[in-house]
Amino acid sequence: MPRETKRQRNAKQMIRQQRVREKARLRRRPDRDDLARVLLWQMIEVARQEDDSYIALGKVRDVIVELLERQGFNVFESENVFHELADSYADGLFPFRPKRHLETN
Repeated sequence: MPRETKRQRNAKQMIRQQRVREKARLRRRPDRDDLARVLLWQMIEVARQEDDSYIALGKVRDVIVELLERQGFNVFESENVFHELADSYADGLFPFRPKRHLETN
């Protein structure tokens, strides 16, 4: 039996991946990006509630930026992105767009 072409393998993989996503959607299972967004938001919120919130938030930023730098990202740009996110979370409102496919109404 001849080996499948790359196009055939990719088509089958696309179908498999779509099934995985559909099952996750039906089970209402968060993916790692959903979890990471909520975790970062909570880390920033907890750091802001510390007595010395500026130092606590700075520690969170330093760890995240260092890990991003190890992955090859620019330190200055990483710090800017962190501060933009922290500023957007500052109003205290839930910062995420609703996921309509998860609503039970």
